[in-house]
Amino acid sequence: MSTPEKQLHSISPFESDSKCEEGASARERIFEAAKKLFYKSGIRGVSVEAIAEEANTTKVTLYRVYSSKEELIVKVLEEQAERWKQWWDEVASRNPGEPRKQIEAIFECFHDELCCDNAERGCAMANASVELEDDHPGRQVVREHKLEMNRRMIELCTQMGAKDPKLLANSLMLLLSGAFAARLVYDGREQIAAVCGAAQALLDSQMAGSAKR
Repeated sequence: MSTPEKQLHSISPFESDSKCEEGASARERIFEAAKKLFYKSGIRGVSVEAIAEEANTTKVTLYRVYSSKEELIVKVLEEQAERWKQWWDEVASRNPGEPRKQIEAIFECFHDELCCDNAERGCAMANASVELEDDHPGRQVVREHKLEMNRRMIELCTQMGAKDPKLLANSLMLLLSGAFAARLVYDGREQIAAVCGAAQALLDSQMAGSAKR
């Protein structure tokens, strides 16, 4: 099992404290500053001034490269949604043609990375959905991300030969959401440690009496 000191994967969907490379453009610095501050302090709790200061630039420059804070929020969420897809693809690729093992690997990797210190704020996408108003364009990014993750899980459950792929997929995704919530609430990681065993139980329950693929 991973320790809190373990470094996140380079394409981890969880936040890291990586810095911009030397000579990074103002746009890159602003983007990375916003991503870091939104995750650590919440979208509503971060001002444009704070982002500019963290990026070592000015509000004038920020508004020159991003039309508004809203646009910056959307760009950050789109990048995070893309990282989730890349992470999923990389983890699943370790077990080609074996959907159940792919699901198990997703949960194992999810558990390990969620226990890292840099994941202490849980899911950035879920956090954003709570903060943003219904008509904010960022909410649509979050909705599409969640639908895509659920679609991918349904596909794996179907390939696995589950008796009810949609029910299984929805249950597994709720399990992931619950683990995110536990990471925010509890100082320890005992509750998160149960996520892989719970996933195994769900997978076993859906395979009873059906042929495995």
